[in-house]
Amino acid sequence: MLTVTHFTVLSALLFALGALAVLVRRNPLIMLMGIELMLNAVNLAFVAFSHYLENMDGQVFVFIVLTVAAAEVAVGLALVVAIFRARDNVDMDEIDSLRG
Repeated sequence: MLTVTHFTVLSALLFALGALAVLVRRNPLIMLMGIELMLNAVNLAFVAFSHYLENMDGQVFVFIVLTVAAAEVAVGLALVVAIFRARDNVDMDEIDSLRG
């Protein structure tokens, strides 16, 4: 039988993997995927605790997080495409054109 501890440990591992992807890799697409993995790990924790506490608030909040994640992907990919068109390079260490 799976308990809430199993889901919490899985959520923590997925979050750590996503954070590692954001911190280690310098490719913006990999960084966006790491952020998405972290958001989905939090969603897993929300659903697990919502089921454990028999309360629907966590599952409703997951829809809000998914909406924000979809907007984040759209804006992030638009920025990556705009930077690639302007510089023919999307290396995060070399991007300084966004500074004011």
